[in-house]
Amino acid sequence: MKAYVYGPDGAAISEIAKPTPKGTQVLVRVRACGLNRADTGMRKGHAHGAAGGAGTVLGMEWAGEVAELGSDAKGVKVGDRIMGSGGAAFAEYTLADHGRLFHAPSNMNFEEAASLPVALATMHNAVVTVGGVQPGQAVLIQGASSGVGLMAMQIARLKGAKLVIGSSTDATRRRRLTAYGADLAIDSSDPKWVDEVLKATNGEGVDLIVDQVSGKVASQNLAATRVKGRIVNVGRLGGTHADFNFDLHAARRINYVGVTFRTRTIEEVREIFDEVKKDIWGAVESRKLQLPIDKVFAFADIDKAFEHMEANKHLGKIVVTV
Repeated sequence: MKAYVYGPDGAAISEIAKPTPKGTQVLVRVRACGLNRADTGMRKGHAHGAAGGAGTVLGMEWAGEVAELGSDAKGVKVGDRIMGSGGAAFAEYTLADHGRLFHAPSNMNFEEAASLPVALATMHNAVVTVGGVQPGQAVLIQGASSGVGLMAMQIARLKGAKLVIGSSTDATRRRRLTAYGADLAIDSSDPKWVDEVLKATNGEGVDLIVDQVSGKVASQNLAATRVKGRIVNVGRLGGTHADFNFDLHAARRINYVGVTFRTRTIEEVREIFDEVKKDIWGAVESRKLQLPIDKVFAFADIDKAFEHMEANKHLGKIVVTV
């Protein structure tokens, strides 16, 4: 089968053996897959958790059909239309744990379905389970113009947030954030953004920040969060190291939590997928929660898809059809 593999000379489409499902695994005939920021690093040979390096089939989210079941796989049958996340997505066939997938709604095509699994799982966990958003609260999403950021704003709005703020350093994308749940769009590269947030919250700050940027905004986030507020760190697009105002953190008694899928067990990931199904799946099926697809590429043009992502001018998801 064809797969997009990182090798000694970089990533390229190669011929490899089709995998066989074992235990709780499901063999998926991939029809479309979504690009994510982590894929760009792995395409350059960087590790993502335990994954990466020479011989790695790249990609982490997909939509397709069940082709074969492992002996212990439950909840799906051959022919079911499904979507999910896991390694080795950029291929004609991939393996997935039976607890790490969703049934694709009948009103979605494969391209639309492939845009959702990572955003739904990541941001339901960050906004609801860990972030504990409550009706009437104020929420700030740092890095809101990414696919997961757009989903975070929509989930916050769905759960009753009274004020949703999204950040983007790109003026064109900032103007579009209101279509995906934002009441206020800010430029996190402008030092005055904290004042904008405080003004919008009557000087108190937001109840919750979901931070995909970190780096230089880390201490600014503390100043923009209310006393006894929460910051959930899900990324590091702004860098892995920065100054941190420990005194302000203590004074505002902020609960600062880091989350990532890289160190979670399969049992923890299954639980996250179950929570999405129990809590917000109706909104997925009704299309209240959806993402814009910026551009679709054929599998043969996957390198162009990555070039499009690295140009950093897109809003929403970049999808590759297989």
